[in-house]
Amino acid sequence: MDDLFLKPYDSSATEARIYKLWEKSGYFNPDKLPDANSREPYTIVMPPPNANGDLHAGHALFITLEDILIRYKRMQGYRALWIPGADHAGFETQVVYEKKLEKEGRSRFHMEPQKLYDEIHAFTLAHKKNMETQVRQLGASCDWSREKFTLDDDIIKRVQEVFLKMFSDGLLYRGKRIINWCPKHQTSLSDVETVSVEETASLYYFKYGPFTIATTRPETKFLDACVVMHPDDKRYKKWKHGQKFDLEWIHGPRTATVIKDEAIDPAFGTGVMTITPWHDATDFEIAKRHNLPFEQVIDWRGKLLPVAEEFADMKILAARPKIVEKLTAKGLVEKIDESYKHTTKHCYKCNTLIEPQVKDQWFVKMAPLAEKAIEAVNDGKVRFIPDNYEKIFRYWMENTLDWNISRQIVWGIPIPAWFRNRGTDTEEAVVSMQRPGGDGWEADTDTFDTWFSSGQWPLMVTGYPNGKDFATYYPTGVMETGRDLIFKWIPRMIIFGLYLTKQAPFHTVYLHGLVNDANGKKMSKSKGNVVSPLTLTEKYGTDALRMALVVGNTPGTDLALREDKVKGYKHFSNKLWNITRFILERTESVPLDTPLNDTDRSYLDELNELTKDVTSDMDAYRIHLAAEKLYHFVWHRLADEIIEESKQILAGEDIRARRSRGALLRLMLDHILRLLHPFMPFVTEEIWQRIPNKKEKLLMVAAWIG
Repeated sequence: MDDLFLKPYDSSATEARIYKLWEKSGYFNPDKLPDANSREPYTIVMPPPNANGDLHAGHALFITLEDILIRYKRMQGYRALWIPGADHAGFETQVVYEKKLEKEGRSRFHMEPQKLYDEIHAFTLAHKKNMETQVRQLGASCDWSREKFTLDDDIIKRVQEVFLKMFSDGLLYRGKRIINWCPKHQTSLSDVETVSVEETASLYYFKYGPFTIATTRPETKFLDACVVMHPDDKRYKKWKHGQKFDLEWIHGPRTATVIKDEAIDPAFGTGVMTITPWHDATDFEIAKRHNLPFEQVIDWRGKLLPVAEEFADMKILAARPKIVEKLTAKGLVEKIDESYKHTTKHCYKCNTLIEPQVKDQWFVKMAPLAEKAIEAVNDGKVRFIPDNYEKIFRYWMENTLDWNISRQIVWGIPIPAWFRNRGTDTEEAVVSMQRPGGDGWEADTDTFDTWFSSGQWPLMVTGYPNGKDFATYYPTGVMETGRDLIFKWIPRMIIFGLYLTKQAPFHTVYLHGLVNDANGKKMSKSKGNVVSPLTLTEKYGTDALRMALVVGNTPGTDLALREDKVKGYKHFSNKLWNITRFILERTESVPLDTPLNDTDRSYLDELNELTKDVTSDMDAYRIHLAAEKLYHFVWHRLADEIIEESKQILAGEDIRARRSRGALLRLMLDHILRLLHPFMPFVTEEIWQRIPNKKEKLLMVAAWIG
């Protein structure tokens, strides 16, 4: 027996060495597997972690789950490819870097764009390298020779070419539309990059000529010149569409017009409202329908413009009470409801109140693309685990809005378009990879929403459209990712896959829940409850963390990560180590082909039944159940019962019984190591390397026995 087993298992002395052994073998690359060409391809694309910081517990969970699946398929004989990558993460990374600039007393608004880009690029590449080291530490058996970054030159080129194709196909347009504007970061955001917050606010009732209007936003009302009511509202039957009337307003007398429109909710307030088309989506659509003028009142910084006169350059929350005070002095405030509950949109990164603004932006027409995605689900080409997430997916696809893909940030993939002025407030635009001929052309300074490039990730990392990997490894197998991405990333990957290849990019979507702290609370730096996965692996070993993340963790549900649970699976690693020591010490001289007696055959049959059960669980993505069953069999059945019984048999005088039991234990150890390897790769491979007379040199490519 190897002297190493005389010492306790030491994960810190094992894991780096074992990972180097795997990498040196070349078997992370499926093309180098034994008999590679005869194997059926199986592909997982890694959700690329943001290359702007350390890995967090959520990363550890998806790396664990995907590595379990890829190791399982590799051992089953598949040409298993797991493609790693990193995401430049656009807006999110720029937000991280802006915080760094703030600490240094700097601001991106006082920097040359190229200077800012270069600094973020260096920052990101440094974090990317560190992040990849951490992915290795978690045991990821991905093919590093195929690693991709969303800002690789070939990725940028192909993403821009897709933009050109969509424009040519009529799926893209540029136009003035209401967008979500973050005044702090001064960029537009898509709807999925905002969070809705229920708040209690004041609902102000103002006298507007012969009407009373209700609003939560007095600061937008300076230029309002229309009152709108539902055409069927009997309270206002005498008022005709287009009718004029005079009134006193914030800055003096004005003339207003009556508009009848079905968009108005008669149950809100008095059933009459004025509209501010530049700063409200509903108002904007009403203005478009009736050809009404609209003008900006709040600037890009969230401050009032000169049209607000004495309130100009004030932030809206500071100006609001002063505006109400002026209206009160004019006798135009009827009442104030201070308990009005409503929902407001906020930036998902800084929680700044979103200001709707009208801006020329690039939009993707989502309806025709979403229709294809729904068809794919209806036809069973894409399924969801757990299946209740299919309803969420359908909701977002059936109620989709055109997608704003423009971002007013430097960090990202440039939009390949060019502009030049054609006179007052008009511009000429050309969508092209190269600058058009002639004078006056300037490149579009906007960059793509990061979801535009990451939505094409399965295509780009497999070499769409002409790459060898694309022909071999696309479509991929399962997309495993967080449940919070069901309406952000998942739909975009499906629509791009169907649009560009007429095939869904994967057949299964496996969604894991969020990883919370031990009390089930969301981890947050401000709360001081962030648990680093690398801290836990240093204390207890990577295998222990992986088991703690998997056992009891059903798909789609959130997990409370407790340190004592990780510690418990460190004990399990030690238990497996001690089981191995006992078996090798007591059975080293037993021939493996020794016939088994009836009792030992029944024990092996029991293990074979467990193997079938675990294999069935793995094929059905019941990973949590497979891990738990193996844990209980090894600890409670093998260690507590079979080995305890074996001590007496192996010390007895019945030679046949000793040999049979010895052969059984060696077979059981062989089987258990194979079954546990996807879950606990380091300790199982370390043990495997110490077992004499084995057929396969590396456990990671040994055959699954199910």
